[in-house]
Amino acid sequence: MLDRFNGLAPEAAEEALLACCASPGWAARVAAARPYPTPADLVVAGVNAFDELGWPDLAQVLAAHPRIGQRPTGDGAEAAWSRREQAGVEGSARELAEVNEAYERRFGHLFLIFATGRSAEDILAAARGRLGNDEETERTVVRGELRKIVELRLERLAESVEAA
Repeated sequence: MLDRFNGLAPEAAEEALLACCASPGWAARVAAARPYPTPADLVVAGVNAFDELGWPDLAQVLAAHPRIGQRPTGDGAEAAWSRREQAGVEGSARELAEVNEAYERRFGHLFLIFATGRSAEDILAAARGRLGNDEETERTVVRGELRKIVELRLERLAESVEAA
């Protein structure tokens, strides 16, 4: 089912995976575990590898994400997926900018949330609520949000290579 992805050179497979999770070590590990018999196998392997990332790796992944409410530039898969994931974040640009700034001052990294299907109001409420978290709690929340994003992007990657 994933013959095209499984047949990519290691560097090309890693590049495709970096659109799902911007950790070079993660991408190398998932690419090295090929071949994947089914899309589900790819998703499970990618999520399992994600679960083993430490905070320094997650900080690197966070740094590659656009701020919520800011449309990413570029024409690669990651930018296209980010635009699609944030499609419901219309309006409220000023409030999103303010909460992003407050969050970054509080935690030292951008606010990240699994935005697919969420409205700007939902995202603002979540951001405001998370400002009250302590560092450890927020890192746990961020890990969970990133995990959902990585899982969705792996599913999209698997769909795209199957369709090709």
